[in-house]
Amino acid sequence: MARKRNEEYIGEDGDEEFEEEPFETYEDPPDFVDDITDEELLGDFLKKKPCETDGMENVVVVDEIPKVEPARQEKLETVIKKLFSAAGEIVNVYYPKEENGYTKGYCFIEYKTPAQAEEAVKVHSNYRLDKTHTLLVNVFTDFQKYSDIPIEWTPPTPQPYNPTVNLYSFLTEPDAYDQYCVVIDNGGIPSTVQFWENSLPDPSEFHRKDGFTEKTVKWSPLGTYIVAFHKQGVAIWGGPEFQRINKFAHLGTSYVDFSPKENFIVTYGFAGPNGGNKVIIWDIRTGQEKRGFVTDPHLPPSVFRWSHDDKYIASMGDGAIHIYETDTFFLLDKKSLKIPGIRGFAWSPTDNIIAYWVAEQTDVPAKVTLMDIPRKREIRTKNLFNVADCKIHWQKCGDYLCVKVDRFSKSKKGGQGDQDVKFLGMFYNFEIFHMREKDIPVDSVEIKEPIGAFAWEPVGDKFAIIHGEGAGGSNVSFYETKKGQKVSLVKKMERKAANCLFWSPQGGFIVLANISQGVFEFVDTHDFTVMGMGDHHGAFQCEWDPTGRYVATGVSAYKVKDDNSYYIWTFQGRILRRVNIKNFLQLFWRPRPPTLLSETKQSEIKKNLKKYYPQFEAKDRLRQTRASKELLEKRAKLREEFMEYRQKRMQDYEKMKIKRLELRNQIDTDNLEADQNNLEEETVECLVKEETILLE
Repeated sequence: MARKRNEEYIGEDGDEEFEEEPFETYEDPPDFVDDITDEELLGDFLKKKPCETDGMENVVVVDEIPKVEPARQEKLETVIKKLFSAAGEIVNVYYPKEENGYTKGYCFIEYKTPAQAEEAVKVHSNYRLDKTHTLLVNVFTDFQKYSDIPIEWTPPTPQPYNPTVNLYSFLTEPDAYDQYCVVIDNGGIPSTVQFWENSLPDPSEFHRKDGFTEKTVKWSPLGTYIVAFHKQGVAIWGGPEFQRINKFAHLGTSYVDFSPKENFIVTYGFAGPNGGNKVIIWDIRTGQEKRGFVTDPHLPPSVFRWSHDDKYIASMGDGAIHIYETDTFFLLDKKSLKIPGIRGFAWSPTDNIIAYWVAEQTDVPAKVTLMDIPRKREIRTKNLFNVADCKIHWQKCGDYLCVKVDRFSKSKKGGQGDQDVKFLGMFYNFEIFHMREKDIPVDSVEIKEPIGAFAWEPVGDKFAIIHGEGAGGSNVSFYETKKGQKVSLVKKMERKAANCLFWSPQGGFIVLANISQGVFEFVDTHDFTVMGMGDHHGAFQCEWDPTGRYVATGVSAYKVKDDNSYYIWTFQGRILRRVNIKNFLQLFWRPRPPTLLSETKQSEIKKNLKKYYPQFEAKDRLRQTRASKELLEKRAKLREEFMEYRQKRMQDYEKMKIKRLELRNQIDTDNLEADQNNLEEETVECLVKEETILLE
């Protein structure tokens, strides 16, 4: 019982009197039901309650490690610790073991922070330790997450659709105008890139990005993305406003290469602060690093080449071709293709066929081999003798393969042995493989003059060669390949000042260019007529647009400090546009994906082109009329502004007439006949024509 102080009464001895007061009771009534859960009442406290998995997010489980005996465990632990230390500081490592002391094939690694554990999973999952062991790495807490999966599946809650960037908006342009970008140097700061539409009658700039790239730019093969280079790596951009789609951190990236289907991108840059070179293959959509290769800093990095369908990527080195499957990025059949003496290779642009050549060895001739992938079956081999070098050139359609062979010309003068062999110089062979014919027959074209350039017609059966050296110029020979027939010379153009060949993407037309002098000659290879010639002094760039209707040439600030410019020509060699830009660097046409029309439909359209002429001519007339109307409106506006200005000046002139009369003794000199006394008439005679007539 509690007692309550009674202030009204105090005892005789000074003690206070208290009276008893009953306690309040807090007991629940007998029929009370408690329907409040602990989570609702103590939710904040329960979140802080310790659990068995605390600290487990720092632990990773490494599976598929080798099962080794006790004598080899120390070596295994050293390898694993060295490998996983790259992700962060390791606190503890535990290897479960069998009764006989062998490891069980997995281990637990504890890091200092959860972020380090996540990095270990990201970097080392699916890491190939050796030929038979590929590591599987997971965070320890993932096991609890996967074990708590409900037995009965419930459909996920539908999420609202968030529209993404339309990467193919450039294909929806109503008039199908092509696009190009112009890179301009800003002097020490990232370059500006202008994006233009090659519209009629004049190109129009539809977007600009200042400070876009620190080096240059590069379009993807289908024109979906454009790459910008930065110190920390590269970024790809796309969409109507060129938003950033993804970025790839690779320090010092100097070159990138897209896969043909735009699924992957390869960056060539530095391996890290310790030096060396590194090649990284990335997934474009996810930004994930698929595979990395570190190379010797004193050697150039290996060049990777893609198959046409993105299924394989290959590189060459150590007497072998290393072919990786892009599903797993492991070696095809888990081993390299050993080819002693290999010097070069290239994929077919339309089939999974590799062409490679092997250098000549003692008593063993050089050879060119065609190999089918993935079966690794040799489908054609060609032996070559006295070979100094080879270059492999595939035609874009994959119908033909040309191997340019540089050969030693030699003769023997009596006696025996190599000491009696005398080398007389070089001659050149072009071995033409007919890929679509049975047994792949090979034709040979021999040229004894020095070779300046070689180029296949992208769509067609011709190829061109620049050969010979002389004061009058070089020769340009055109050859034609036909099914079931040998290669034939169809035209030889002599005394041409050309050192480069640029075929139209659609074939049929070619530009013979002299890059050093900036001279360009436009040739129609249907009848080999020269349609036009022109010069662009100092131009080192020549690039066709995807349709084969326009050509761009450029004088870059990389080569020349002043007079930087670019020209746009028609395929016939007529200049349409001259643009002078200070610090102009480069111009790149935006590629287009292949047409979705079948070959039958394309042939039908070409056959009935005359039916489409009227509607295109009407559109051209409307465009010209619109342009003429705009020009007339512009001229009328300028004339109106001039007349307003003239009228205002005339009014000012009239207002000042009084002052002029005061200054000129009240003589009105505005009219020459106002003062007749000061008027003098002067007659001036001049000889108009002199003619001499001889009289008989």
